[in-house]
Amino acid sequence: MELAALRSGIVLKGADVGVSREHARQARLKRLALVLAMVAAVVVGRVVAGLVHYLNANALSAKGDLAAAAAQYSAANGDFALPHPGVPASFMPYLPAFVLVVLLLAVMAGPLLLAGRSPHVLYRPEEIGVRLADVVGASGVVEEVVKTLNLFLAHRTFSDSMGGTPRRAVLFEGPPGTGKTYIAKAMAAEAGVPFLFVSSSAFQSMYYGQTNKKIRSYFRALQRYARKDGGAIGFIEEIDAIGAARGGMGAGPGREGIAGVVNELLIQLQSFDAPPVGTRIVNTFIDAVNVWLPPARAIAKRVVEPANFLVIAATNRASDLDPALLRPGRFDRTVRVDVPSRAGRREVLDYYMGRKAHAPELDDPAELDRLAGSTFGYSPVMLEHLLDEALVWALRGGRTAMTVEDIQKARMTSELGMTQDVTYSPGERVAIATHEAGHATVAYFVAPDRRLEVLSIIKRSDALGLLSHSEVEERFTRRRSECEALLQISMGGMVAEEIFFGEAGTGPSGDLAAATNLAANMVGSYGMGGSLVSLGASRGPLDVVGRVLADERCREAVASLLGTAKDKARDVVLANPHVLEALRDALLERDELIGDEITTAICGALHRGPATGSQSAPVVVDVREQSPEGLEAPGGQVPAS
Repeated sequence: MELAALRSGIVLKGADVGVSREHARQARLKRLALVLAMVAAVVVGRVVAGLVHYLNANALSAKGDLAAAAAQYSAANGDFALPHPGVPASFMPYLPAFVLVVLLLAVMAGPLLLAGRSPHVLYRPEEIGVRLADVVGASGVVEEVVKTLNLFLAHRTFSDSMGGTPRRAVLFEGPPGTGKTYIAKAMAAEAGVPFLFVSSSAFQSMYYGQTNKKIRSYFRALQRYARKDGGAIGFIEEIDAIGAARGGMGAGPGREGIAGVVNELLIQLQSFDAPPVGTRIVNTFIDAVNVWLPPARAIAKRVVEPANFLVIAATNRASDLDPALLRPGRFDRTVRVDVPSRAGRREVLDYYMGRKAHAPELDDPAELDRLAGSTFGYSPVMLEHLLDEALVWALRGGRTAMTVEDIQKARMTSELGMTQDVTYSPGERVAIATHEAGHATVAYFVAPDRRLEVLSIIKRSDALGLLSHSEVEERFTRRRSECEALLQISMGGMVAEEIFFGEAGTGPSGDLAAATNLAANMVGSYGMGGSLVSLGASRGPLDVVGRVLADERCREAVASLLGTAKDKARDVVLANPHVLEALRDALLERDELIGDEITTAICGALHRGPATGSQSAPVVVDVREQSPEGLEAPGGQVPAS
């Protein structure tokens, strides 16, 4: 194979693995032909002998020697008959007891004998229904695995022509649901080699030493399939279950015995070139002969051919692994499989939209872009689950294709839980609507770079109402002004209650917790609280927020940030009470506003302008003045966002 082919960005076909597979196939055919020839020789010999006896019997019968003829006929029948075992009649009375003893031995010794078997599940390439073309939203990862796969497929070219050592183990690290197992299966399917899947927990056994034996059996199986098919790929799921750090290198309590398991794993990863059984037997015989021969006439032993297989392991916590597992020669390449970016999420959505029934409106690229932008942090599995949940909502509505509204409901269900059938008191309903409208009003004016997605007064989980908003463009960092805007949005519900009811209830508790957490990180981690000292630089029993709140000066800085944010949020609400009232009335009418419905209500209020006499600073408004039914202000618990 040309070395230039290794630079290609596609998976190599007909590489060294294919050549090795063909050689192994021809060797198997030769061995089969040899065995069949031996069997045929025995059968032909028996047939010839039987014919000879039969002809002799006929000749003797013609001469009248009937006794000799009968002996020849009997010999001929014996040659033609198939051999079969017989049970002596004297053994028959003991047969039930013998069977019982065998069964008891099987019950007692069976678990011990079978406990050391390799727990892998074998998948042939044709049994795997995914290919690398199905891995979308992770172009960088696909590029890396293609390079690794090509080195695996062209291992002889890389080692013989360039003198390199092919990569034997790769570690996939990343959050759950990002496609680590999916990619490994696609690699095996593309390579056309056996795929030996095993979970780390399957290695564990109740019998001492059987875990190590299972690991040895698994690697022997890998070597066997690799030599038989030209290559094999092994996949170990959640390897941190058996590869955690040993004692003295970060091991925690309750890990007795883990050192021996890790040691066995390290040995097997290093001992790829162990000779097969046949080679060991031949070399043992040669050693026995060479003892009697002078060195000049010694017989050359068989050279051990390296078994070409690739071990892929997956984990969510690579930091927990033993450092020796990550050194060169073992898992020396770590591939980070992370949640997809916005562009990656768009690719995943396009992929699944081609396989799931959906309304024509979801074919609009702008709509898919909005959906990709609003699902920041979603893994491919989460996106698939989101669309499946949307199909469930479509079925509930008597439709066979999902819509944008179905996807939005699915998001709310996945992130916040199912809606709860509760009935608010009239005054409480107005208070919740006012609170959430205050959040939306402040968000619209102080954070123009954020998209208002859902404004609701429907109870979900612990939230009596909510405002869902996200960034228009995907961002991984925030400026100080953006953090302050988020603090002001959190305070919007509280100041709305104070302005329209004269006081705030317990509703803002969740908002204050979120705002305090953000402000504490601004002070202790981001350097936005007047000090450049990072409390996250030291490791201790408390997190950054706990250390900030435990320090008096830092606590004062947090309180200052929150107070300033509340004052600015109050100014926004006082300057735009008509916007808040429009959002509140729309919520009271429809319970939930989604997407453009929020901005339509805001733009309508801005177009109409403030009511007569509201240009001056608003005074405290009793809820009864806002409600045509003459509702009273709510008492007791006030909802939280």
